[in-house]
Amino acid sequence: MTKVAVVILNWNGQKLLEKFLPSVIQNTTYYDAEIIVADNASSDNSLGFLLDQYPLIKTIKLDKNYGFAGGYNKALQQITAKYFVLLNSDVAPGPGWLEPLVETMERNESIGACMPKIKAFNSPDSFEYAGACGGYIDLFGYPFCRGRILDHIEKDEHQYESALSVFWASGASLLINSELYFTAGGLDEDFFAHMEEIDLCWRIKNMNYQIMVVPTSEVFHVGGATLSQQNSHKTYLNFRNNLFMMVKNLSSSYFFIIFLTRMIMDGIAAIHFLLKGEINHSFAVLKAHGSFYSLLPKFLTKRKKLKLFHTKLNHSEVYPQSIIWAFYVKKIKRFSQLKHFNL
Repeated sequence: MTKVAVVILNWNGQKLLEKFLPSVIQNTTYYDAEIIVADNASSDNSLGFLLDQYPLIKTIKLDKNYGFAGGYNKALQQITAKYFVLLNSDVAPGPGWLEPLVETMERNESIGACMPKIKAFNSPDSFEYAGACGGYIDLFGYPFCRGRILDHIEKDEHQYESALSVFWASGASLLINSELYFTAGGLDEDFFAHMEEIDLCWRIKNMNYQIMVVPTSEVFHVGGATLSQQNSHKTYLNFRNNLFMMVKNLSSSYFFIIFLTRMIMDGIAAIHFLLKGEINHSFAVLKAHGSFYSLLPKFLTKRKKLKLFHTKLNHSEVYPQSIIWAFYVKKIKRFSQLKHFNL
């Protein structure tokens, strides 16, 4: 059995494969790793390009575009390895990036998944939005990172060099125990894309496993190659999927008060978009809530099924206040200013 399968999910990404696959091959030096491209029924020449230029790279051909979650679930079912790495097609790994991740997992069986430090490909002295140096959430379910709070991204000045436990690892570059991936239920396909890795990590943490960030491993991520931050559909998915994961994973003890507060906060967000003239984003928030309510019974059923995983509901990696309040009122822009956490 191959120890590590590095799996790149592709959809119409020939240009990304041309640009980033060479660095993945060159810098993946771990002795027992295999690189695999899973294709979400691309209509471009991605598969032809791979066959012509990289005939030794294994490919998995899916019959339609299942999205990020469904695509990985269906591809990983066809792969046998001790560890999976979910690697975005717009990621360039640094030299020797895989070894520290595998060593971290091998050292402690209580670690279910880990991630490298993620820096911006086009600005390599800065962290990258989708994960930075480890993911967290606040009391109300809003995600942020060590190195990125909301839309404020820090420069990497070696201020976050320690390997430590975080709340979530970015799906842009996520190493996970393969058995645990399936035991936890994999990525939720109802999400389609965005925040599904946070939902998965939350389930894993509720099963008493750790999620780690390992800054001695670095990758460089373009970000927004599929949907940019300015795309209103991304706003829709982020707001909707955030509510989905809270329904599935929140503790019953403060479930209703958190949700009531979130309804108010999301309403304020929609008004904020409207006042900025971003009508599409304002409508996206409303549309997200409409979709959420229509699927709420389904997600309440999922919540009941996950009760066995709710063995630990109070995690030290959850910021016990509002990150929105901290950012806009307290003017906290850097992770190091949040006194609740270690660096």
